[in-house]
Amino acid sequence: MSRRVKARLRRMRILEKTDHEDRVELDRMIEEKTRKPCDEGVDELSDEDILDLLRLIWRKRKKKVLEEYVV
Repeated sequence: MSRRVKARLRRMRILEKTDHEDRVELDRMIEEKTRKPCDEGVDELSDEDILDLLRLIWRKRKKKVLEEYVV
């Protein structure tokens, strides 16, 4: 997991609202979106971009958890 991503989340005051899985997925999505390693790519994204990525991660996880209960 990226130290710079973790530091950015800490500055945004949302680090404690994420878990390790969230941060690993966020690193992957930053790399995918910027086409750079997450340590470099995180600086190209705004706080709002990062929040949008986290919301997407949380929605996917919520959907996955709900599907597990239905099955």
